[in-house]
Amino acid sequence: MGAGDALVGGAQRPFVRPHDAVEILLVRHGTSARGDDPGSHDLRDGASDPPLNDGGRAQAELLGPRLAAIDASRVFVSSLQRTAQTAEPLLRRTGNTATVVDDLSEVYLGVLDGEKFELQRAAGDPVVEEVFRQQRWDVIPEAESAASFSARVRRGLEAVADATPKGAASIAFVHAAVIAELLAQITGSRALAFIGVENASISTVIRSGSGHWMLRSFNDTAHLST
Repeated sequence: MGAGDALVGGAQRPFVRPHDAVEILLVRHGTSARGDDPGSHDLRDGASDPPLNDGGRAQAELLGPRLAAIDASRVFVSSLQRTAQTAEPLLRRTGNTATVVDDLSEVYLGVLDGEKFELQRAAGDPVVEEVFRQQRWDVIPEAESAASFSARVRRGLEAVADATPKGAASIAFVHAAVIAELLAQITGSRALAFIGVENASISTVIRSGSGHWMLRSFNDTAHLST
């Protein structure tokens, strides 16, 4: 048995969030438009800011009822439009509004920002290979520094947790590299160990009353099979 487990009537008791803890659901946005789709070249503060494509909007609709079943205290989105669009079906169902947290926006990848990164990755670009060898995004020219990215996303997560009442849960719609960075910090893993997070997936973390973080689930996509 793990710490905090107990036997009740001969069975292991399921995990119950402590009364003084907060639970944060980190939801990756749905799939976004590529360069050959209309409107996908949007920029925000110089960073790629594409909208959701048709598939991403369908994923968001499947997320809506799954997340609406959770009694979430607050909803947060990054400053990039694909997170707000992914949150929209949930907000429509619940009547809630979302708070923008700039610190939870996606890592800026410099000369490979946006879809350029995946295109170069598929082409076997040695710079992209070096990113994964060194486990840091700032191998890419003009990319955001590892220290800056690490500090700002942790600041964003702590701000979300601070705004969540003790004993309650909040939902934050964010990005793949943001989730990967936060989970690496929480678990002490390699920096990019969690980068395989899927679009419209849910990963859950908990901050205890004493400020310690734990990972409860990663990359839950059960709602997408509906």
